[in-house]
Amino acid sequence: MTVAYRPDPWSWLKSPATALFAVLLFFLIDGVTAQAIAHGVAEGDKGYIQETSGIVFWPFVYLGAKHMVTGYDHLLFLFGVIFFLYRMKDISIYVTMFAIGHSTTLLLGVLMDVSVSSYLVDAIIGLSVVYKALDNLGAFQRWFGVQPNTKVATLVFGLFHGFGLATKLQDFNMAPDGLFVNLVAFNIGVEMGQLLALGAILIAMGFWRKTGSFWKHAYVANVVLMTLGFVLTGYQLVGYFVL
Repeated sequence: MTVAYRPDPWSWLKSPATALFAVLLFFLIDGVTAQAIAHGVAEGDKGYIQETSGIVFWPFVYLGAKHMVTGYDHLLFLFGVIFFLYRMKDISIYVTMFAIGHSTTLLLGVLMDVSVSSYLVDAIIGLSVVYKALDNLGAFQRWFGVQPNTKVATLVFGLFHGFGLATKLQDFNMAPDGLFVNLVAFNIGVEMGQLLALGAILIAMGFWRKTGSFWKHAYVANVVLMTLGFVLTGYQLVGYFVL
C-alpha cells in the first residue's frame, strides 16, 4: 500500500533559520525591554564616556566593538545584506560600502554636532532592515518593476547607521580633549565588532546553506526579518512620540 506524502507544516521550526532568528529575537527583546540601556549604550559605558578626558584609545576601541556586536539593529541589517551573497568578493564590497557610510556619519555627526532625535534615526535604521528583507524577497521588482541599486542602498543606509551611533555618543557630552582620536578608536572598534559579528553570521549561514532547508525557508526567514524591522521602527516611533 502506498502512503501519500504529507508535508509537515511545522517543519520550518526545525530549521537552522529558526535557531538563528531565535538568537536575534532574544537580543531584540533584551534591547527593547532593558531599562538599563540608554538607546543601546549600557549605563556603565555611559558613565565611563562622560567621565573620560584626554585620549583613551583602547577603551574606546572596546566600547565600539561591544556596541556593534550587541547592536541587534546593525546585525539584522548585515544578516539581510549577506543573505544571498556567496562570494567573499561580493560580501567584501557590500560590507565596505556599509563601513564607509557609517564611519563617515559617525565621525562627522559628533565633530560637527549635528543634532537629530536618536529615536527618528533608529526608526530609519529599523526601516533599513525592512528594506533589505523586501529586497531579498524581490518585492520591488514585483510591485514597481524596478530594482534599486543594492550597493548604493547599502551605502545610504550605512550613513544612517553611523548617524545613529553619532546620536548615541552625542547624548553623553564627550570631552573635547582627545575627542577626535577617541572617535577614531571607537570607529575602529565598531569595524572590529562588525567583522566578528559578520564572521559568526557567515559561519551559521554556511552551515544552513548546505542543508536542504535553506531555499525552503528563505522566504519565511526574510518575512521574519521584515517583521523584526517593523518592530524596531515601531518601538522607536513610540519612544519619539510618547517618551
